[in-house]
Amino acid sequence: MTALLETAFALFAGLMMTRVFKYLGFEFPDVTAFLIAGVLVGPYVLGNFHIGFFDQHELSQVSILSNIALGFIAFDIGNEFMLSKLKEMGKSATFVGIFQAVITTLLVDAILIPMNILPLPVVIILGAIASATAPAATLMVVRQFKAKGPVTDLLLPVVALDDAAGLIIFAVSMGVAQSVDGGAINIISIIVNPIVEIISSLILGGLMGIILTYLEKLFFSNTNRLSMTIAFVLMTISLASQSFMLGNIKISFSSLLVCMMLGTVFCNMSEYSQDIMRRSEKWSAPLYAVFFVLSGAQLELSVFKYPAVILAGVIYIVSRCVGKYFGAFASTSLMKCNSNVKKYLGITLFPQAGVALGMVVSAQSLGNEAGGIIRNIILFSVLIYELFGPMLTRWALMRAGEIEPGLSEEHSRARFK
Repeated sequence: MTALLETAFALFAGLMMTRVFKYLGFEFPDVTAFLIAGVLVGPYVLGNFHIGFFDQHELSQVSILSNIALGFIAFDIGNEFMLSKLKEMGKSATFVGIFQAVITTLLVDAILIPMNILPLPVVIILGAIASATAPAATLMVVRQFKAKGPVTDLLLPVVALDDAAGLIIFAVSMGVAQSVDGGAINIISIIVNPIVEIISSLILGGLMGIILTYLEKLFFSNTNRLSMTIAFVLMTISLASQSFMLGNIKISFSSLLVCMMLGTVFCNMSEYSQDIMRRSEKWSAPLYAVFFVLSGAQLELSVFKYPAVILAGVIYIVSRCVGKYFGAFASTSLMKCNSNVKKYLGITLFPQAGVALGMVVSAQSLGNEAGGIIRNIILFSVLIYELFGPMLTRWALMRAGEIEPGLSEEHSRARFK
């Protein structure tokens, strides 16, 4: 198929799968339907019958869409960091968001490294990816069931800070993993280059955000401002892919951090940002759908015939959940939060999807073998997390007394009219 037809088919398959889920009565987030649709139209299922994507080469023809979607995902995250929201978060949300992300990374690394079933660079990246959560899945449960209370109040800012911390952890881990993989372990490659990448990314994203804010004042239509915003996100993604050497130091950028900083500066400086972001959500929704379908189609099912990969995937899932739960429990205890927050906040952080899948795209720079192992473990875990994560989040919020049993979005609207 041509790239255009492949894109259309991926979007069609993903959307139809959401209808199948609804018909069967499954209350799963759309991202789960998109991923499963991707598996079905991928090379190992319908692709065998020349329907969908026949091989990985065909998938590579539309890989640019994954990079674009990744940029918009990070841009959306950046828009969660308005100064007014940051002031409301307080020390508790900041400490919990960062602490549990770091603890989760360290725990996954500490468990997988001694087992020696995966290459060290792969383990380092898996530990970094483990820090990320799925804000969309978590917030969907909160909105659908109108959750209110201490757990929900802390959860909302924590999921945003969690991904910001995760992106920084991932940038540092990528530098370390690439050094280990290349056999050139030194201070510059392990410490200096990652720090330079983080600083360079924040500077580039900040500059692009400032320029975008001032350029949008030239227009009198929010439609044109939206077009300018889209153009800047695309331009920022392109600039972030560049790198060059300055002596022994590599100047490179993380597209995730750059686009996140772009969104942060834009939402705090532009008076039009809120309206433009509402419009942007409608424009980017089909792009996200294609991104998740393609991610599912890239799943190498043949890898799962190897017991070591299955074992690593199960260990990753379990160790990440343990890290999230006890990281949240320890940090909320230190901040003297109430008992319900201590017991149930960690469970609401189990879901993992968009940002983690975006990190997988960036991890492909480690090479086909390492990148393939990381991709399959994360895609497998994302399917598990997205199937059960939202249900566990709902259960935790109900146990905390912040969701009324049986109260759906429709019932809630009728009740509060």
